[in-house]
Amino acid sequence: MITLIGNDLAEKGLRFMHYGAASQCEKCRFKVTCIDSLEEGRLYRVRDVKNTEHPCPVHNGGKVKVVDVDKATIKTAIDSKRAFEGSNIVFAPPNCKEECSMRDLCFPEGLYHEDKCKIIKKMGKPKEKCPKGLNLTVVLLKQH
Repeated sequence: MITLIGNDLAEKGLRFMHYGAASQCEKCRFKVTCIDSLEEGRLYRVRDVKNTEHPCPVHNGGKVKVVDVDKATIKTAIDSKRAFEGSNIVFAPPNCKEECSMRDLCFPEGLYHEDKCKIIKKMGKPKEKCPKGLNLTVVLLKQH
């Protein structure tokens, strides 16, 4: 999908989280292309940077570039029984309130409960054991 990103950030492979529009964006003529094409709270990856630039009062340097982005893959831990590379799953984080070192892996930013995803890569067991004793496997997910 096509969007706009600050010139400083317009780099192939860059991953970014879309947190929503700034107040200045509401009346901008590029809002439909820049903001409306992105989903708030999602992680994106720049696939290609175009040469086209537009003015922007929000971004550093006052300019944005046209970029082609897609939803980024997200590393997470899921139940090992569901971790089959290439399979489609509905993301379900564990029922856990534990504040442990694996919390960010089990509840990754950019993925929501019941997101439809594909397991792109199975990465193996986490470096640490789950304090609740859950049997987890680390995978790369791509949200549909």
